[in-house]
Amino acid sequence: MWRSIFSALVSRRSEANQRGKMNDAEVSKQIEQMVRFIRQEAEEKANEISISAEEEFNIEKLQLVEAEKKKIRQEYERKEKQVEIRKKIEYSMQLNASRIKVLQSQDDLVSSMKEAAAKELLGVSHHHISNVIHHDHSYKHLLKDLIVQSLLRLKEPAVLLRCRKEDHHLVESVLESAKEEYASKESVHPPNIVVDANVYLPPAPSHHNAHGLHCSGGVALASIDGKIVCENTLDARLEVAFRKKLPEVILTSITSVNDIETRFKIFSMM
Repeated sequence: MWRSIFSALVSRRSEANQRGKMNDAEVSKQIEQMVRFIRQEAEEKANEISISAEEEFNIEKLQLVEAEKKKIRQEYERKEKQVEIRKKIEYSMQLNASRIKVLQSQDDLVSSMKEAAAKELLGVSHHHISNVIHHDHSYKHLLKDLIVQSLLRLKEPAVLLRCRKEDHHLVESVLESAKEEYASKESVHPPNIVVDANVYLPPAPSHHNAHGLHCSGGVALASIDGKIVCENTLDARLEVAFRKKLPEVILTSITSVNDIETRFKIFSMM
């Protein structure tokens, strides 16, 4: 572009030389015009470069800012996930601890109920030792009912009966009435019942054998060959009763645990 300007000026000067010599004022004027033109072109070019550089700078700055924002968002999301995971772990630990506590409480409750019932049963079978006539009659009647019930289950013509040593005389006293009652209910001949005088059921629990074998009362009957056994002791009956009640206890435990889960969920949403 500048070459064309010089060419134009040289051409004009040549034309002026042809018309005659130019004075100094005209030469200076032309030079000033040339300088102004060149300066204007340079300023415009510099302005274009400046604008282009500013645009590139802004674009690059925006990209850097967005990249940093993305990093910050990702870091925040990562930390937020970590916090959420920690909350879930803590919630799970607290919930499990509460479940264990509830189940342990249920187990303790069942154990205490069973222990209390065992003490009551032991009291029933011990009253006859204390020479209390009313309770002696009650336990004697209970022994007879247990013998009849065992006979009805075995349905054997001859059986072996075992009891505690301290109950031997009571068993002998109700044996005939028990056989007659069984025979009447089954319409059969009275069975032959042999009371084992060599092997007895364990004695009642006491401080001396608190952790050993013990029996709170009742009887155990078996066929003569020993293949069929009916354990109808008070302890066995208590165990059967608690096994029947166990589903209710489990249901109560599940309900309690579900209540705790609900409370924990509500608390975690607050």
